[in-house]
Amino acid sequence: MKTAIFEFNFDTEEEARIVASSLDPEIKKNKIPKTKVDVSLSNKTFKLKIESNDLSSLRAACNSYLRWIDTALNVKKTI
Repeated sequence: MKTAIFEFNFDTEEEARIVASSLDPEIKKNKIPKTKVDVSLSNKTFKLKIESNDLSSLRAACNSYLRWIDTALNVKKTI
């Protein structure tokens, strides 16, 4: 199994919580085939772990989740 782990250290606990909660619907539905996603939140640190049996699915999941995180942060800046 191939694994990608991303750890994000935010300025505030609120930012970390916002990003985590914005990904919640995607994680619950797990629309990306052949992948398993786990997240953890501890103070100002958000950790994303993506696992897949094949590299192409892992890459697709990484791209999607990183884009969703970027979108959540951009929306927060706009509001």
